[in-house]
Amino acid sequence: MITKTLRLSHTVLAAACLTLASSTLLPTAAHAAPTAGGTTLSPAGHRFAAVADGSVVLEAGPIVVTCTTSSTLPGAEGRNTLPDAPSPTGPASVRISPPVFKDCTTDAPGLRIAVETNEQAGPWQVLLQHGSPTTARLSIPTGGFVLRTSGLLACTALAAPSAPATADGAWDADERKTPALVLDRAPIPVRVTGSFFCGTSVTTANITARYAVHDTTDPTRRITVGGA
Repeated sequence: MITKTLRLSHTVLAAACLTLASSTLLPTAAHAAPTAGGTTLSPAGHRFAAVADGSVVLEAGPIVVTCTTSSTLPGAEGRNTLPDAPSPTGPASVRISPPVFKDCTTDAPGLRIAVETNEQAGPWQVLLQHGSPTTARLSIPTGGFVLRTSGLLACTALAAPSAPATADGAWDADERKTPALVLDRAPIPVRVTGSFFCGTSVTTANITARYAVHDTTDPTRRITVGGA
């Protein structure tokens, strides 16, 4: 679905060519079941777009992807629509259109990247849990994000390779800004295949992004997360 370019540090790539054993990996975060109460998303039934406010950065071992444009927009079958009823316990979940990533860059000449997001094995979702603080999670279906490189390196990175995975983040409700889902180096499991220099020992990638959430049903309204 998406084509993007990687920014691959020459210095890090050179180091990876000598040894990938020195790469530092962050462990996959455990996702504890929410213990807070219920969650209400408002305005109920409204549709929304989530648009990256700044760059989205993906890190997988020696590979760093930087994209200046990313979004998920309202789609078919009610995607990107706030639920009509609150969740009486735990987070409220919203099915979203698979995110699109564009305008991606790399500092490695000749490296080309093709990325696909899909929902063939299940839905992409956002899960919002009211609390102190309010949390936000991006749920990726099994195999829902695939990145392939060609040129200098022929590699494939598959996110959520064997089961759905979540990237844990926060909900920024600052009244001075558009409300947003914020991810700060949130870990997700990956499987990398290809040559030794692709970083095939890497099992975790990290994503950093701030997605501003806009009400597209009524742009004068503000998306809110409250208790049930």
